[in-house]
Amino acid sequence: MQQLTVLGSTGSIGTSTLDVVARHPDKFKIAALTANAQVDLLLRQCQQFKPRYAVLVDEAAAARLRLLVREAGLSVEVLGGAAALEQVCILPEVDAVMAAIVGAAGLRPTLAAARAGKKILLANKETLVMAGNVFMDAVRGSGSVLLPIDSEHNAIFQALPRGYDGDLAASGVRRILLTASGGPFRNTPLSELHNVTPEQACAHPNWVMGRKISVDSASMMNKGLEVIEAHWLFNAGADDIQVVVHPQSVIHSLVEYVDGSVLAQLGNPDMRTPIAYGLAYPERIDSGVASLDLFKVATLNFVAPDFERFPCLALAYQALCAAGTAPAVLNAANEVAVAAFLDRQIAFLDIPRVIAAVLDALPVNAVGSLDDVLVADAEARRAATEWIAR
Repeated sequence: MQQLTVLGSTGSIGTSTLDVVARHPDKFKIAALTANAQVDLLLRQCQQFKPRYAVLVDEAAAARLRLLVREAGLSVEVLGGAAALEQVCILPEVDAVMAAIVGAAGLRPTLAAARAGKKILLANKETLVMAGNVFMDAVRGSGSVLLPIDSEHNAIFQALPRGYDGDLAASGVRRILLTASGGPFRNTPLSELHNVTPEQACAHPNWVMGRKISVDSASMMNKGLEVIEAHWLFNAGADDIQVVVHPQSVIHSLVEYVDGSVLAQLGNPDMRTPIAYGLAYPERIDSGVASLDLFKVATLNFVAPDFERFPCLALAYQALCAAGTAPAVLNAANEVAVAAFLDRQIAFLDIPRVIAAVLDALPVNAVGSLDDVLVADAEARRAATEWIAR
């Protein structure tokens, strides 16, 4: 019986995780659930899964949940504030942590889980983008087990040799092929991208995701962040990672070997598949996902990414090659820009402009500690906010 903390339990990854958990009550127990401010959904999750702890980052929301939990007669301790996220990640009884908080907010609790030696199901790519060397050092130092949950990295993990030790050449790997759907604007005329609305950007053709990650998919920054994540997860250089636009989202990624073999992981676009794989690893369990009907799929297409259409992808490669604090700056500027776009303060095409301006304005410094990352993050957010306000 594994005891789990789910960071971001009310988001799309969190709810999918709980769906898989509910199918296997003999294998998994929820120790803690966390969210930002969604009181009603978190209450329903507490009623169903009866965790020991529930955390809401928003203190006012936590106070409201505390009252509702008491009225419902639940023996759930409600905690408030960001520090409580770390607290429920390092509980002695917790075996595994699903890290599904979107953005930089997930960095500290995920790092705490790594330092505590927990099994980490990593769905928060920003942890590796911002602080890859700090996080990977913590994983190695504690003996933590790190399992990627992003569908693409989970696919790569499955296609690499079991026990892969971070040496592509010694494993006979030529390159990693990271697939991308191309998002909702893959075929939109470039002249029309000036008028894109938040609603259009959030209408992903294949995946059901939160608003921020949906915009990242539309700009292909999500894929850029995944390139950086793949670098840290698999010790792969920028030249070892090729992005392939695959509109059907059936092949989730591929690994090419030096003998010409290419291994791919296929499945319906449903995050419960990689979640179930991570939860049960090295075993496999039912995820609730329907079998892939190849006859219905019929055709699989692949095209090279268009860097003119998707400048955010090029900016991510640029940040990866620059190393140091550059990826943290990239991520922070993107978070500020996406939030401004969703609030209708800037246009969709301003997102890469903000990021490029901030990358050009700030120096690239070495990362030796978490503080180095947080300083770069704060400086980038300030510079991005100033660009938007000008």
